[in-house]
Amino acid sequence: MCQRSQQQATTRTDTAPAIILNVAARSEIPTFSRRKGFLPCLRILVRWLVTGAVLLWSGAALTLLAARWIDPPSTAVHVQRRFQAWIRRTPYHERYTFVPLNQISPDLQHAVIAAEDARFYQHHGFDWHEIEIAAEDDLDGGRSRGASTITQQLVKNLFFGTGRSYLRKGAEATLVPVAEFVLGKRRILEIYLNVVEWGPGIYGAESASRYYYGTEARNTGRQEAARLAAILPAPLKRRPERMNNYSALILERMRQLGW
Repeated sequence: MCQRSQQQATTRTDTAPAIILNVAARSEIPTFSRRKGFLPCLRILVRWLVTGAVLLWSGAALTLLAARWIDPPSTAVHVQRRFQAWIRRTPYHERYTFVPLNQISPDLQHAVIAAEDARFYQHHGFDWHEIEIAAEDDLDGGRSRGASTITQQLVKNLFFGTGRSYLRKGAEATLVPVAEFVLGKRRILEIYLNVVEWGPGIYGAESASRYYYGTEARNTGRQEAARLAAILPAPLKRRPERMNNYSALILERMRQLGW
């Protein structure tokens, strides 16, 4: 009996390390499998993200090409404002009338260019001179100033809304050369003046002129044009009748530019 008990104890002692090794081996298998399966899944996810980004960019580029002949029925900013009004459950009435550039007074065209992008006809989508000045202001700790051109603002209005992010800036930068190439300066200015936000639910020069002055965009005078241009940086907060100082500055810029 004693010998049999000793043999059983020895057998149990001998098999214990084997059981421990088997358990350890089994516990390592799922970890190995998870690691092995994670990388292919990550590659597939990255591939889908890249493919999606390429398709979105291609769609935006084709939209810009179509905009050479077709007036945009809406923009990302329009959609954003509608959604915000729906979320907040506030009344929203959209005024949006697209008119040809020759039906917008030269004074209004010139006022907007003087206010938003004085070198509009000299650059190719990016005003590197203004970007350099803005960077120097930031380095000096001064007030940050905008350096976006009318082309950049148009691309942002059409596709990205009013949000700010480095990702949006990067995507915008890749579409600006496309806009300059396929649209040209005249069409860029025409679309911008027709889709830009000029107040709550007010889009475009025609709607703005009718809303604020009761006249058509082609009849907007020099003083009224400067006041309308003055509210563009903050159209939801500013009103033309309060823009005495800034509109005077815009008029001076127009004079310096020969307008």
